[in-house]
Amino acid sequence: MKKICVYLDNCCFNRPYDDQTNKVIYLEAEAKLFIQEMIKDGKIELVWSYMLEFENTANPHIERRTSIESWKHLAAITIIGNDSLIKQAQEIYKHNFGIKDALHIACAIKAKADYLITTDKGILRKRHLLPMIQLISPIEFITIIQEQL
Repeated sequence: MKKICVYLDNCCFNRPYDDQTNKVIYLEAEAKLFIQEMIKDGKIELVWSYMLEFENTANPHIERRTSIESWKHLAAITIIGNDSLIKQAQEIYKHNFGIKDALHIACAIKAKADYLITTDKGILRKRHLLPMIQLISPIEFITIIQEQL
């Protein structure tokens, strides 16, 4: 049986570092940490990409940057940029996604990820525009995955 494959975007990776006094942020962070445990336990597969590398390199907090970068080594798939990926990102961008978001989504699609997990509400509000990939929050993901495990 094929393992579920997930792509966590940069805002999802950074969620545990956000203000945990906000209950939604706290729950999303806990869900993201649970997803990380499933990756470590080999229950699901992680996709890493050149976009994650690019955005994480710009993180001014060295501890956060180092922690996030360590996930690169646990990834089952790594996506690098190429012309076809850029072309797909340009098509996604036409649906009013930001260019970086469009590139993350294109990477997830190229990897054939089952889910792109994000805490970005702007992406989640427009998910209906991209039926070729499931854009989902960490909380939604663990709700769905519990039924499948």
